[in-house]
Amino acid sequence: MSLIFGLGALILGGLFSLFCLVFYVYVLVDCAKNESPEGNTKIVWILIIIFTAPLGGIIYYLIRRPDRISTLGQ
Repeated sequence: MSLIFGLGALILGGLFSLFCLVFYVYVLVDCAKNESPEGNTKIVWILIIIFTAPLGGIIYYLIRRPDRISTLGQ
């Protein structure tokens, strides 16, 4: 019985890790393709996303991305 729960936890952990990786790559690509090249905004956000891996991506997605969309329309 504990083998089934252990296997289930392993599968859920793997799926969660896969989701995090896909989200991280999506946010990084979105920033690299759609941020304005003027100034250092694009480079700063890419560095924030890379060096503060999970938190930086979440902050970018929840705060900067909606602001960029409303300002630049992208």
